[in-house]
Amino acid sequence: MDDVRCLMDDVRCLMDDVRCLMDDVRCLMDDVRSSFKFKNLICLSILIFYFNSSTVYPQFYSEKDIEICNSKFQLAVEKKLARKPIGEIITEIGKSFIGTNYEAAALEKSDNEQLVVNFSGLDCTTFLETALTLARCIKSGDTSFQNYQKELTKIRYRDGIIDKYPSRLHYFSDWIFDNEKKGTIKNITKDIGGEPINFKINFMSSHPKSYKHLKENPDFIAVIKKQENEISKREYYFIGKSKVSQIENKINNGDLIAFVTNIKGLDISHTGIAFKKNDGRIYLLHAPSAGTKVQITENPLPEYLRKIKKHTGIIVLRPEEPSGIN
Repeated sequence: MDDVRCLMDDVRCLMDDVRCLMDDVRCLMDDVRSSFKFKNLICLSILIFYFNSSTVYPQFYSEKDIEICNSKFQLAVEKKLARKPIGEIITEIGKSFIGTNYEAAALEKSDNEQLVVNFSGLDCTTFLETALTLARCIKSGDTSFQNYQKELTKIRYRDGIIDKYPSRLHYFSDWIFDNEKKGTIKNITKDIGGEPINFKINFMSSHPKSYKHLKENPDFIAVIKKQENEISKREYYFIGKSKVSQIENKINNGDLIAFVTNIKGLDISHTGIAFKKNDGRIYLLHAPSAGTKVQITENPLPEYLRKIKKHTGIIVLRPEEPSGIN
């Protein structure tokens, strides 16, 4: 019996040791859990900080677009463009796109609104935006592709924020209003002799089937209609077609030109860049229409304008010198 008692005592001691070992294991597991939670908390905090400190949007571009973008920045280095006024940079960069194909609906690349970077196909507005954005990056000294995307977003979207299809500045008069507010351009039309004009805007809301995103998202039509009403309340200035020759000498190389239209419900139907040739006259550097390529007009601006019946006059915008990219 004594042997049995001793054996039982040994078993009890062994069980106590096992319990102690299990307690140690539990403590270790608690430490591991605490450490894991702490690390997760750190990771979560980093993610929250990242998304709060930088805006990330869906984007559409290719490796070729990055290569072309970098080649434009390299051209700027070779020609020392950063030392020049921003208007001169715009025309030099714009000239480098001569021969690039016109692409209609250049921004309609997906069902959801996203920043589209497309250097291989340009319409009149995306050509203007591309040259302006590249020039601003060059002038400010920040020529990374990431900053090109950031600056393009600022220029193309209302308040520089992508928030579905209606956040894009579809009407160019609205583009003017928003970009002047952001300090990207200055509308000098009034200063050089412009006369008042009020646009009666309703084309997009009254022709929703002509726009892929409005046809697929009818809820956007009311948002667009509200924007049209706001634009229609504003007073703009324009230079009538017959008076453009009188103010031609007040247009600078690299100014942005918007063509007022007589198409019902629209404000502006074409855009381009003022290009001063050696003869001292102002021509238009632009992406004309489907089936054409980026080019400089054969005739000076007043003569070119007279031949286009739907253009009733112009608005002249002067690019502002950027102090830096925000």
